[in-house]
Amino acid sequence: MTTLRAFLRNPTGMVGLVILLAIVILAASAPFAFPDDPWDMVGAPFQPPLSEGLLLGSDMLGRDVAAGIAHGARISLLIGVTSTLAALLIGVTVGAIAGYWGGKVDEVMMRITELFQTIPGFILAILLVATLGPKMSNVILAIGVVSWPPLARLTRAEFLRLRGREFVQAAVCQGERPLVVVLTHILPNAISPIIVTGSLAVASAILIESALSFMGLGDPNLMSWGFMIGSARTVIRQAWWMSVFPGVAILLTVLAINLVGEGLNDTLNPRISRKR
Repeated sequence: MTTLRAFLRNPTGMVGLVILLAIVILAASAPFAFPDDPWDMVGAPFQPPLSEGLLLGSDMLGRDVAAGIAHGARISLLIGVTSTLAALLIGVTVGAIAGYWGGKVDEVMMRITELFQTIPGFILAILLVATLGPKMSNVILAIGVVSWPPLARLTRAEFLRLRGREFVQAAVCQGERPLVVVLTHILPNAISPIIVTGSLAVASAILIESALSFMGLGDPNLMSWGFMIGSARTVIRQAWWMSVFPGVAILLTVLAINLVGEGLNDTLNPRISRKR
């Protein structure tokens, strides 16, 4: 409760939280506010905003831009959260093993991590999606694969810092199994920076998904903000709203998540925040 109160008093985090909650509500209400399929034609093509009952206008095929943004919010948030969870699962596991056992195990794990970091993340994501196919599950897998190395290095650093502490050594001396020591003694004390980094990784995942969809590598059966911008890039002078509104949606979502991450960092790591 103390942490929650501290976060609620943080203006940066609260601004981000309000914007993020608005986007989540938009995504949750999409099936009720726009019950029709966002791919359906609902009006004449190239209708500007506030014409023919269309709040944000229509695209080149007469599809409702507002409906596309609302349904696209669900896809962006879902992919952002699930791919980050996948990256956390891989990164925290690798970092915990490397940091706790050290030695040869640490060296092998870090060499594997560095191998992934030498490959540009977005290029690797493109190769994975192009190879596996443009499906939502493959997009999530690709983003998770390119996002875990920073989380692994952070987790390793926290485990190296904590494994020599008295409470950890006491648990080892009492004969507790390594898995119990890791899960009940070290990980709870290392979780704060991992949560902050994970929250920021959600924003990066949304940007990667939007870029993949912009290039035509998103799931063709799902409406997404990146797809909307990509399909409108050839008519941006004729119909600016088709690309501007999805772009604003991406901007606000990423900004909100980053603000929430900054607020969490100020709340969970106050000493580091003051030093900055």
